[in-house]
Amino acid sequence: MTNSIQDLEEAEVILVVGSNTTEQHPIIGERILSAVRKGTRLIVIDPRAIHLSRFAAMFLRPRPGTEVAYLNGLAHVIISEGLQDDEFIASRTEGFEEFRKALAEYTPERVEEITGIPAADLVETARLYGGAERAAIVYCMGITQHVAGTDNVLAVANLALLTGNIGKPGTGVNPLRGQNNVQGACDMGGLPNVFTGYQRVDDEEAARRFEAAWGVEGLPRTPGLTVVEMIDAAARGDLRAMYIMGENPMVSDPDVNHVREALSRLDFLAVADIMDNETLRYAHVVLPAASFAEKEGTITNTERRVQRLRKAVEPPGEARPDWEIICELGKRMGGGGFDFAAPEEVFEEVRKVTPSYAGMTYRRLGTRGLQWPCPTEDHPGTPILHVEKFPIGRGRFTPVTYRPPAEEPDEEYPFILTTGRILFQYHTGTMTRRSPSLVKEADRPFAEINPEDAAELGIDDGGRVVVSSRRGSVEVEARVTDRVARGVVFMPFHFAEAAANALTIAALDPVAKIPELKVCAVKVQGVRS
Repeated sequence: MTNSIQDLEEAEVILVVGSNTTEQHPIIGERILSAVRKGTRLIVIDPRAIHLSRFAAMFLRPRPGTEVAYLNGLAHVIISEGLQDDEFIASRTEGFEEFRKALAEYTPERVEEITGIPAADLVETARLYGGAERAAIVYCMGITQHVAGTDNVLAVANLALLTGNIGKPGTGVNPLRGQNNVQGACDMGGLPNVFTGYQRVDDEEAARRFEAAWGVEGLPRTPGLTVVEMIDAAARGDLRAMYIMGENPMVSDPDVNHVREALSRLDFLAVADIMDNETLRYAHVVLPAASFAEKEGTITNTERRVQRLRKAVEPPGEARPDWEIICELGKRMGGGGFDFAAPEEVFEEVRKVTPSYAGMTYRRLGTRGLQWPCPTEDHPGTPILHVEKFPIGRGRFTPVTYRPPAEEPDEEYPFILTTGRILFQYHTGTMTRRSPSLVKEADRPFAEINPEDAAELGIDDGGRVVVSSRRGSVEVEARVTDRVARGVVFMPFHFAEAAANALTIAALDPVAKIPELKVCAVKVQGVRS
């Protein structure tokens, strides 16, 4: 996030795109609703009618996979009506003319053809966002989990640059992380192309700094594999062993039948987790891990806030905190640099090799934490990024072109399947499906289908249907609702017994390598009782 969560209440307009915020980030969702109650105007763009859409001044429901088209369309209208921030563009950006020319084809009428959004609604939405003094964009995996996910994010950034909504309260580009420490995992180099603090592994100077800090030579200068690429490599036999911690790809990854084949081919699989799950059943070794309440350390949340995590109870049985497990494995594999006595010592190393964390100490983190970048011990942290300048100097407009999804509906598979989460279950259900109170609220998989589509197929609300793609089939309960548009089917992915990801396609964004979990082609058939 370029801004802080509390900033949302200072926005005149909030644009929520590809985020079911109240169900997936309920604390932030409540901040948005609080802002609306105080007079903030809300724009919601989502293929599905979500809770927030009830409070929206404008609710646009596009076809899934058409994000670049409608984001470019909003920018087109803003420029054509003179709503852009000319002073900001001139003083703090570059590439505007090339960007402006690339928008020529994204007229409201053309965008309506691609997305299904009425041209008049697109224009009114552009006027609302472009006319605000302070407008914030909030997005999530409805923007990123596409083959054009990188382009979608660039289009969002273009919109903020165009209107000068960067570097001041109540504005910004604010992605919401899908789990509580995803930001921290990325900050710590949990991506295949970077060290900590997003220092690239193919940057010779950065690589040498880490070699010196760790007392090693020959760190690889080429990026490794992403999760989906690892699964593909395992299926080919090119990857022979895996260590999986805190993840359940047998439910969360696309095309789970392919995942099953890949895990089955491994010579060795070790899984570290706190509970039994579908992936653990393929493990040769299981290492019991400690839960959040059973360990010390830090977490970094979606607004870049680094916070202390304090142990409340001791881990049960042989369970250990993750850092202890990793250090013990490192030692037994002959590696040096794993002689840490406590999490604070690990954090001290993080500070030494990560400029954005350098000014933080356990003492300074206290109870509220600090937001990076925090380069020195007298630095207060950074609630808002890019206040005076961008890291590269000027913000760069990046023209992007609409590309259709990897798989579109056809005669055999006439529906678009889009997936997501629901309020009462979390991710793959490993924890939440053990809670009787949560199971009472949401105990089974389902597929939402539009009433007109259901009538044509002879499907009743509550009846059984088979949803099939080119990769598999699942049988679920049908929920007939106008929350989804004609031609669209929605399924939550929490339920292993009818995994939505048995249907999804493993097509990847060519840059970020994220899978297209939000769009694939399916057919729906009623099940006769």
